[in-house]
Order: sequence, then structure tokens, then C-alpha cells
Amino acid sequence: MSDRQMQILLIDDDPIFRLGLRVFVEQFGDLQVVAEADRLTTALQILQNGQPAVDLIVLNLDLGQSDSNRTSGLEICQQLKTQYPNLPILLLSTLTDADSLAAARQAGVEGYCPKATAVSELVNIIRQVAAGERYWQETPTTRTTSQISSTPRPLPPNSTFSLLRDRLHQSSLRQIDAALAQVTAELQNTPPSTLDRAILAGRRRELLASRWLVEWLLAPRVTTPLMFESEQGRNYAVGFTDNLTTKTDNLTKPAPFGDQGTPGAEDLYASSMSGAELSASTWQSVLFDNTFAKIQYGVQNMTDIPLEIDIFRSDRKRELLCLILRKLDDILGELRFSQVQSEQLSQKRTAILQDLWRGTTTDFFGKYYTLQIGYQELEVVNVLLQDALIVQGAILDKIPQVVEWFDHLLFQTPLTIDNALYSPGSPEALARAEILMQNLVIQIANAVVQPLLNRFADVETIKQNFYDSKLISTREIQRFRNNLSWRYRLRTYIYEPREIFESRYVLLVLNGRGIKKISIYAPRSQELENLSGIQQTVTLLLETRDAIAPRLRSVVAFVGKGVVYVLTQVIGRGIGLVGRGVIQGIGNSLQDNRFGNGSNRQK
Repeated sequence: MSDRQMQILLIDDDPIFRLGLRVFVEQFGDLQVVAEADRLTTALQILQNGQPAVDLIVLNLDLGQSDSNRTSGLEICQQLKTQYPNLPILLLSTLTDADSLAAARQAGVEGYCPKATAVSELVNIIRQVAAGERYWQETPTTRTTSQISSTPRPLPPNSTFSLLRDRLHQSSLRQIDAALAQVTAELQNTPPSTLDRAILAGRRRELLASRWLVEWLLAPRVTTPLMFESEQGRNYAVGFTDNLTTKTDNLTKPAPFGDQGTPGAEDLYASSMSGAELSASTWQSVLFDNTFAKIQYGVQNMTDIPLEIDIFRSDRKRELLCLILRKLDDILGELRFSQVQSEQLSQKRTAILQDLWRGTTTDFFGKYYTLQIGYQELEVVNVLLQDALIVQGAILDKIPQVVEWFDHLLFQTPLTIDNALYSPGSPEALARAEILMQNLVIQIANAVVQPLLNRFADVETIKQNFYDSKLISTREIQRFRNNLSWRYRLRTYIYEPREIFESRYVLLVLNGRGIKKISIYAPRSQELENLSGIQQTVTLLLETRDAIAPRLRSVVAFVGKGVVYVLTQVIGRGIGLVGRGVIQGIGNSLQDNRFGNGSNRQK
């Protein structure tokens, strides 16, 4: 398969599933769904034509279950293997029937895994089967005691991610099922209009697709062994929670962290037996899957500061953030392949972030994307990359704890959170690693947009292709740029020294609805010592305020009490006495007048 894309033929009678799998798979540069079929005849016609060429067939074994007139998935397997014995097939299915799976395996099918397999793991499985290797996940009904060292169990119940995911999973299913029941009832009442019936049928398909997506994304993963088959036909098991771990002859059982807290090669188990942590491959996959899902939920800026990416439409924001996520995964792979050591990460920090920024900029706009500016044709990417030093100083150098995050993922180094060490896979480390990654992704996105605003902010083609409709007028663009300029100044001279003085970082994270700000504790005494000029003055003013404020509050409180005493005890009582004397004088006068009138009548 060399360097070209692996070309996939997808056979499934569910168009929603085909669409979802194609969209997800094509996010990866080495994979492409080149053809789709919903039945055997269509698939055979594609293969016989030879155009496009196919490297792998992904087939739904459930075909024909609901329609007896259609060829079953098993029959399709057998016929395809008869005519194209060297073309690998991967079965994606909800079937757990041991006989059907055994027959498919006997027919020569190279791979099988359930449809509920995590999407990040599915990509690796597709690559493996397309490369000619065998992959076969044993179903619960076909496992033997020799293949299993412990009973399957869900992800650790005390995992923060697991709890949130399970609650969201159950509540989502309840809402979808209630809506499905309502639509089904309306369909059974036979609406008088054909159009009404078509609308209801379409809504029912949408709800079914939503339910499938919820199951795909949020259903609890069960710990099961995966069975591989070597070229000699010998089976061996692999420990599996949500992603692949190390091959062994029995289920993998790495040891927990050592006394010093430094993980070794056997520490990747991360205490799944105790239920406190996840395996290395699983928690890293959770980071990317969870961030990817949150990007789809919402990317609206919910902070009180303008961000560079705010000028983009929502779809462009999602596209950019997902691209950065993919590039980040690629860089992790490159660092592993290059055998970079933990102590080298600090030296390579600038190069890593520059590569991430350059690669994202190039892929997002297109290497040869050209704009006509006046009488000149400018290659956009080449112009944008000229601002590398500006972007480095304004954004990339200010992204916090980049080295710690890469060290955590590459070498399973424990993360320091509030001066306490947390091992990889623990709920605390997982939550911290996720917010660090989300901040990194958002800041790289800002770095991609910044030179665009400096160089091509008011170019009509750029506005049409990328900008939010509310920010396309020249006035709105200039206002937006001015707001960003003020944010840079305030950040440099006020906010950043204050954060250093308060020993914290402010991060931008995704909360499922949009982008929000949070702050985390981090020791920054060295940075505090290096401050000078206005930044140092700001910290001195803050320190002075902290020193004076308690005393000033005490003085104000004392003066306030004195004022209250004077007003109530002195002035208030004086006014009261005067008022009482006036009232008594009026009363005596009235009384004298009354008695005076009486004596006059007697005379």
C-alpha cells in the first residue's frame, strides 16, 4: 500500500451508518471510502469495474436480517472471498452469533469487531486489516476460560469520565425513545396527507440515527480480550478495555506504579484491577475522543474576552479545531517514532509548537491557496508563515504546561496538580490532561487566525469563505481587530503579571456548549522574579493593595462605627429630645387653651 491512501469499499444497507463512518474515516489522510454499496450486486459491479481500486472491504454482517429477499451478510462474505480471495474483509456487526462468525472466519474473512467499538480504535483496526494482518475480537459467547483471566467489567465506576458519560448516555436515550414512541404512534394513526407521513418517516429515521450515534459515542465500554491470529494460525489474546494494549499469551496484567511513582514498561496497566485508573492507550484515547465530541457540541465563545477564532463561522471553527486535534495526534506519533527522550522535550518545545502551527496553517488553507490582491497573486500560506516570530511571541510562548502534557502522554509521567502527583489514567490526571490539551488546541487555532487578520483581514474572498456573517463589514472587522489589540495590551501589562503573582494560569477549555475560561494553580515564582517595568509595577501595586486593604478596611470600619454612634446616639438623641420638647410644648399649649376657654364660660 506504500504511501497512497488505503481505499475502502463500504457495504451496509444503513445510509446513516455509511455516511457517519465515511465522514469519520476521511479525517485521516491515509484512509478514504472510495465506494459504497447496500447489496451484493452493487459491490460486485464496483469490484469488477476495477475503478476505483479497493484495498479493503468493510462489511455489515447483519445484511439480510430484516429482508429475506436480500443476500445475507454471511453469503456476501463467502461469495466475495470466492471471487476475490486476496481482498481483505473487515466485518462490522452487531451480531454475536458464534456460528455465523465462525462460518465467516472459515470463509477467510480477516477481521471482525462490533459496531460499538470505539471510533479511535476502529481506525487502527482498519489500517491493520488493510495491511494484511488478522484481527478478530472474540464475542462473549465464544470465549473460553483459557482465554479469560477475569470476568469482563465496565470502565472503573469511580472514573469521572465514566460517570458523566453514563448519565448523559441514559438521559439521551430516554429523550430519544420518548420522541420515537410519539412519532411511531402518529405514524400508526395513518395521517391523511402523504406529505405528513413522509415527514414523520423522515423524523423517525433522524431519531434512529441519533440513537445510533448516542450508542456509538456514549455506550459504556466493556473489558474484553481481543484475539489475534498469527501467520502460523496461532491465537494470542490482548488485554483490552477501550483500546489496544500489549500483546501477550494471556490477558495483559501490568503492575501498578512503583514506590517512586515513576511508570515503567509494566506500569501501563494503570490499576484497572483496582478500578481507580485506566490503561495508557484507553485514557489517551478518551482525551481525544472527549475533546472531539465537545468540539461538535459547541464552539461559541462564552468568555468575556475576544478570541481570534471568533471571526470564523461555527463550521470553520470546528473544522480548524478538529484539524489541530488530528495534527496533535500526528506529532505525538512523530515524537514516538523519533524516540525523543523526556529530557529533550523542553529543548524541542518551540519546534514542536511551530510545526503544529505551520502544519495546521498549511492544511487548513491549502498549500497552494492563492489570492488576487490588486495586480499580485499571493500564495496565502507563504505569506501567513512569514509571521512566525510574531505568532511565537504573542501566543505560542504563552501556552502553559506544554512540556508537562507531552511528557505525560509520551512517557506516562505523573501530573502535578495542586502540589500533588497523580499517575496517568487517574481521574484527576485525566481531567487535567484534557483541559491542558483543549487549551493548547484553542490557542493554536488563535495562532492560525492571527496572521490572517494581520495580512488579509478585509479581503472579500476570505470573508466569504471563512467569516461569520455578523463580522464581514469593514467597520465590524476593524472593531474586532481593535478589541483584539486592546486584549493583547491588557493581557501583557495587567492580566499576565497578575496571574503570575497569584500563581495561576488561565486556560480556555470546551464545556460542551462553547469555550469558557478556568484557572489552575501553578508555581510561578521564577517568572515573578523575572518581571520588570510595567509588569513588575502591577505586581507591586497588587502587593501594596493587599497590604493596605486590611488596615484601610479596619479604619473605614472604625470610622463607620463612629459615624453611626454620632448619628444615632448624639444627633439622633438630640433631635429626639428637641422633638419631644416641641411636642410637649404643643401639648401644654393646647391644654392651657382648653382650660382657659372653660373658665371664661363660667364667668
